[in-house]
Amino acid sequence: MIKPDKNTGTGGDADTQARGGPLAGVRILDLTSVVMGPFATQILAALGAEVIKVESPDGDNMRHVGPMQHPGMGHIYLHANRGKRSLVLDLKQPEARRAALQLAERSDVLISNVRPQAMARLGLDYDAVRAVNSRIIHVSCCGFGQNGPYAAKPAYDDLIQGASGLPWLMSEYGADKPCYAPLTLADRVTGLHTVYAVTTALYEREKSGTGQAVVVPMFESMAQFVLGDHLAGLSFEPGNGEPGYARLLTAHRRPYETRDGHLCVLIYNDKHWRAFFTAIGQAERFDSDHRFSTHTNRAAHIDEVYGWVADLMRTRTTAQWQTLLQEADIPNMPMNSPHELVDDPHLAAVGFIGRQVHPTEGPLRTLGNPTSWSRSACAEPSPAPRLGEHSAEILRELGWSVADIDALVQSRGTAMPT
Repeated sequence: MIKPDKNTGTGGDADTQARGGPLAGVRILDLTSVVMGPFATQILAALGAEVIKVESPDGDNMRHVGPMQHPGMGHIYLHANRGKRSLVLDLKQPEARRAALQLAERSDVLISNVRPQAMARLGLDYDAVRAVNSRIIHVSCCGFGQNGPYAAKPAYDDLIQGASGLPWLMSEYGADKPCYAPLTLADRVTGLHTVYAVTTALYEREKSGTGQAVVVPMFESMAQFVLGDHLAGLSFEPGNGEPGYARLLTAHRRPYETRDGHLCVLIYNDKHWRAFFTAIGQAERFDSDHRFSTHTNRAAHIDEVYGWVADLMRTRTTAQWQTLLQEADIPNMPMNSPHELVDDPHLAAVGFIGRQVHPTEGPLRTLGNPTSWSRSACAEPSPAPRLGEHSAEILRELGWSVADIDALVQSRGTAMPT
């Protein structure tokens, strides 16, 4: 268990402590912006950690991407920053940097997602932070591992998707031109790696008593993600075929067109195929048609297999197929739009899509934590903060006087909502 340090104040504010959760008592100094880092730290906040979000005077870039009700409160920002407190610090100013180091001294984890070289220029690299807190977990979410030739290169989601092969895969799948996945996929995959890196490092610190630096690179995270499926024949030396998992790349792997719509269906193992053929009145086909009779044969003939299913699915309505497939216990799901997803009855039943009234933005839909906990569940995170909403509060907690805070405001080293 992470025990709050009574001498330094580590463990967070009273509201965070009251929320509970498996990470209650952990304080995270969040120097991240845009999607990757904030996505990770929001998950950590949802698990009970106290997260202090340090922003530049201009604020996180995602504050300014609409739709939004008011300037500086964009939709992605609102979802990725619940449960956090916002402190404005211009880290290029010595007094603002001093405040950041004071926070680092009182924190369990520092997370950044700027290049490590920029953190060193700011005087907030691991060596500088370790000098004030030997127990700190210093996590650098960056584009590339720091021992390779790309170490200092800038990185964004689009660039990492391209470098890790996703546009090539989309072309192999049948896209007219190479294209990116319409998600901040590299950011969010790397964000999940960041979450387990933080929790694992905290566990290790409980045994060793000291902190460490952890690097979470986007390129390597996505290379693992892509090659885990698509290394294929390149797995072997010498090679044994081309790259690409054929089942995922066949043009027929898509929601099946029915007589009146679409349906997502996966007839996967031998049990499913026997049940499917029986349900459509062709029970003998499993044994008589070698293309379907084993998993290996189906994989070898995947285009034909999926093409045959695609043609068959057009012969009945979506509702008719759903009834047949449900009775045969064959996996299927509707093809939802975002409109349908937010009203999904299962998500409603488990409370994943919530409602929260933001003090300035009004009623909002909120996204829950996908995990559930039998004993250490966490209360709902607070709404995403306005820029600098907690600047004065946090500086006072650090022992700054009213005069010192006013001086930092005057120098534009910090800011508060007007």
